Amino acid sequence: MKSHSTHISTKNIYSLTHEEVVKAKIFMQCILPSKYIILLMNIKQTAEQIFQNADITIGGSKPFDIQIYNQDLWDRVAAGGSIALGESYMDMYWDVDDLADFVFRIQTSNTHWDAITSKGLLLYCLRAKLTNLQIGKRAYDVGHAHYDIGNDLYQSMLDTRMIYTAAYWKNAHNLDEAQAAKLDLICKKLNLQTGQKILDIGCGWGGFMKFAAENYGVQCVGLSVSKEQIAYGKEVCKGLPVSFILKDYQKYTPEQPFDHIVSIEMFEAVGHKNYRTFMKKVSHWLRDDGSFLLQTITTTNSSPLADPWLDKYIFPNGMLPNKKLVEKSVRGLLDIHQWHSLGHDYDQTLMAWWQNFDSRYHSLDQKKYNKTFYRMWKYYLHICAGGFRSGYLDVWQILLTKPTNHSWRDKTQ
Repeated sequence: MKSHSTHISTKNIYSLTHEEVVKAKIFMQCILPSKYIILLMNIKQTAEQIFQNADITIGGSKPFDIQIYNQDLWDRVAAGGSIALGESYMDMYWDVDDLADFVFRIQTSNTHWDAITSKGLLLYCLRAKLTNLQIGKRAYDVGHAHYDIGNDLYQSMLDTRMIYTAAYWKNAHNLDEAQAAKLDLICKKLNLQTGQKILDIGCGWGGFMKFAAENYGVQCVGLSVSKEQIAYGKEVCKGLPVSFILKDYQKYTPEQPFDHIVSIEMFEAVGHKNYRTFMKKVSHWLRDDGSFLLQTITTTNSSPLADPWLDKYIFPNGMLPNKKLVEKSVRGLLDIHQWHSLGHDYDQTLMAWWQNFDSRYHSLDQKKYNKTFYRMWKYYLHICAGGFRSGYLDVWQILLTKPTNHSWRDKTQ
């Protein structure tokens, strides 16, 4: 199994100037108030109170009750916070039958959960605050660490089109139907016409481009930072007017503007320091009468930081924007015409992925995807599902045009 950890470098931290250290201290005081320090001194009692508020019983028989198998859990989490909580789950210190519901109950019934999960964030926060984590070679980290781990894994988990984003379940009966409905919804919002040229920033395995080319007669160009995704996409899109480019958006220069642009859950890898740059490029690459469909996960948190465990094991250098950051990034460049939430749909999508992965796990290479990987993947899918279920996370389809485009009409009503 390939490594899924992203190590935090301390080289820059030790060379901080006095002014940077002062700023870092102020920053840490904002994200970890003094009341949390007091709570952390009694972490087991704090956790027990949190569980009680959420109707969770230690050792109980309900699906969302927590089972603790190693009492060292409390010291480990007190020292490492969110990362230690996930790692102790991977190491079987604790378990829950319905992990997504466990997360949902905690996030909707407690005010002190951050007291546990925020511990140990200093280096992580300093790195995100003082470094641009998503430019240069770092832009390819998520491709290597996540999307390149094996197409066999994603084939076991995803729908037949290999769509790794929130589906649309309104009138769907299964995952394949829900993903097709989502792709068609995007095409209709963009009002795709035969012969138009579309750019897909973060194209994945090419599922959207294949669907749009086959059903709407358009030409597509896709950007990806994953070699495995491109290899798979080129194979399934043979004979279609679809091309793939292994390149980060920051290094891409198109020959001419596109009729429409889509970016379906790639914005989470852009980073808050680069949101404005991203939107400037989209505006520059888009025809004056074109439209841009952005589908992105958002958080209710005021900070764009992602969960440290997810950063280390799943999506290195990822950051989740909030709605205000999205609005700020497009100001003066693009007009927002529509916000459409798919948060509830993402909960259902993640649970469908989990059911596929769990039922087909036995067919995967057990050396490559060992039991620790299995628990890591289960934790990833379930904590995200719980986050969408609680409303802490959301996912939006956002339709945008240039301010000069006065012909736009909402085709989805």
